[in-house]
This record gives sequence, structure tokens and C-alpha cells, in this order.
Amino acid sequence: MHELLEGRLVRLARQLVSAFAEEIPLYRRLPREELDGDITRITEHNLRMICDMFRDRRAPTRAELAPLRSSAARRAQEGVPLDALLAAYHLGVTRVWEHLFAAAGPGDLDDVLAANRLILSYTGSVTSAVCAAYLEEREVMLSQEQHAMHATVTALLAGDRAALAGVRLAPRYLVVATALGAHADEGPDQPGGAIAGRRKLHRLRAAFQRHAAEQVVSVLDATGGLVLVPLTGQGPGWCEVADMVQAAGRAAGVPVWGAAEWAEPARVPAAAKLAEEVLEVVRSFGRPPGAYRLTDVLLEYQLTRPSEAMVGLAGLLDPLLGNPDLLRTLKAYLDTGLDRRRTAELLHVHPNTVDYRLRRAVSLTGLDPMEPAQLQRIGAALAARRKLAGDQPASR
Repeated sequence: MHELLEGRLVRLARQLVSAFAEEIPLYRRLPREELDGDITRITEHNLRMICDMFRDRRAPTRAELAPLRSSAARRAQEGVPLDALLAAYHLGVTRVWEHLFAAAGPGDLDDVLAANRLILSYTGSVTSAVCAAYLEEREVMLSQEQHAMHATVTALLAGDRAALAGVRLAPRYLVVATALGAHADEGPDQPGGAIAGRRKLHRLRAAFQRHAAEQVVSVLDATGGLVLVPLTGQGPGWCEVADMVQAAGRAAGVPVWGAAEWAEPARVPAAAKLAEEVLEVVRSFGRPPGAYRLTDVLLEYQLTRPSEAMVGLAGLLDPLLGNPDLLRTLKAYLDTGLDRRRTAELLHVHPNTVDYRLRRAVSLTGLDPMEPAQLQRIGAALAARRKLAGDQPASR
């Protein structure tokens, strides 16, 4: 076997490289100098390794596989997909096999089987070495990319112009503060919970990336974080932003709340702060998943800004604390647009019970939701209570 290969090794290597370029689309696009250089050299090395394997009847050694690992790392750096790389190795093995045994007959069965075992050993060793080297290089590259991305986000959020020197920034960014629900497979008692969380984030980033021509940058964990979508030209309208957040939720497989603002690079810190504040208001008021902007929660946002009046506003409803049903009914009544029947359905009680509870709440607080001025005070009081409750330590 080794004599059959050694006699025409260089010629066979060139034929194999030509086959790669003809049958594997990615190799067809590689520069000619790379095909005639690196690819031809590593192909010749593989053929010599197969010759030695047949001569000595053994699997390839680690030293023999080292050039393959180096070649795989270079292909990873060049962005050659792993499947194209493996396709070349498998095509090469197939052509070598055809070359060696094209004239084999029934009397060669034992030799063919022995050679097949060696070829399978070669294929397994090569596949393992190439995949490991390729993926190790990609992990290093990904770590570097993530570090650079994190540094860019950190500098943008800090307004650090010195750190951004030399970094190509987009003309504008869509700054999205997100809150993410937990995936069904993400629970602490689930064996693959951490993996499910990382997969969720990967799908979320990919969904945002589909709306951007350049790299989306983010700072995210399993509960949410900031996503900065680079914009060119006019950028998306609000309906498109809403669709973007909805699509991200579908891709991630979890509820997604997103508060968004547009900003030039210099305004990213202020936009991020505002988006996070809007998101906090949205979550505090129990709004459903979706996209929000400041105009969607203007009143709630203003009412939840710290002031001396907040404690006083919240205290307007203190007389109801002894009867939680009254406070719950009043809140539901406002949330349903003063619809007593919908309130009754929401609370699973009779409409007459709603009427009784509302009359009781009016008698205790002196605030009647049927009076426009007092309705505003009730809404403000509920907003203040939500804000103060959200500010309390978790242990209380």
C-alpha cells in the first residue's frame, strides 16, 4: 500500500487539491496561492502519514498529527467553516481508497479489510485532532471578541472617549434594556439549567443581530441586561423595535421586556440610564412582556421619581392595609378601566362584592374613584406604594 502511494504522492496531492476546489464550494473560493501553498503541503503530509501508517501498521502518532492541528487552527483564523474542513479530509480519504483498491479482486479481501481498519483509525485520529484544534482556536478568538465587545460596551456606557479611540462606532445605537423570564429548562433543579440559560442568551443575541448590519454588542446575564444595536441611516421605527423585541422573545423561548431609546455614541450613557429606569417602571407596574419607551409610561415614571411627596402619597391608602381585599379590589378596578364586571372576573367574585368593597374603601380613605380629581390621587398613591415596595430590601 505504501509503495503504491509513495510512487505518485506529489501528483496525487495536486489531484486531491483540485478535487477539493471542484467539489467543496468553500474551497472553490479560496485564494489560488493558499490552495497551491498551505492546502497542498498539508495534503502531501497526510499522504505521507498514510504511507507510514500502512508501512508500520499503526495509527498516526501525536507528532504526525501536529501539522494537522496547526493547519486546522489557521483555517479557524481564516473563517473556514469546520464542516468544509472535515469535508476535505473525508473526500481525500475516499479518493485515496479508490486509488488504492480500484483493481482489487476477491483474493484481496483480507488485505482490503486490514487496510480498512487502518483507514478507519486514521480517519478517527485526524477528525479528533482537527476538530479539537479548530474549536480551541475558535474559543480563543471568541474570548478575544467577547473581551473586545465587553470593553466597547463598558467604554460606551462610561462615556470613556479615550478607551474608544480607534474603535469604529456606529452613527447611532438602539439601546435596549431587557428583562428576561426563566426558561423551563433553566430551573436550579434542572441538570442542564446553566446550559439552558446560555442557549437562551445565544438565541436572544442572534435575534437582535438579524436586525443589524454590524455586530450587536451586549452585556447580558440570564435575567437580562443591555443590548446595543448599531444603526445606519434612519434606523427602525417604533413598530419595528416592538417586532424586534417580540421576535427576541420567541427566539429565546421566554417572556422578554425591553425598554428602548435611540442615541448617538456620546448619548449612550444617558440613553442606557433612561431605558433601565423605564424598564424598572414597566416591571414594577406589572406590564406585560413587550417593547416600551418613555412615552408609554410617562405618568408612572414621573410618579415614581424620588421626592418628599412619595411617602405622603403612599400613605393615602394606609387605611386599607388592615383589609388587603379592599386594596386589591381598588387596584384591579383602576387596572380594568373602572369596569366593575371585568374587576369581578379578575378577582373571581360577584360584581356586588366589588361594589361593596369599593364603597368600603371610599369610606375608609375618603377617595372616590368616580371623582376625576380623586381618581388621579388614587392612581398616584398606588404608583407610590409600588415604588416604595420595590425599594424595600428582599428580606423584608
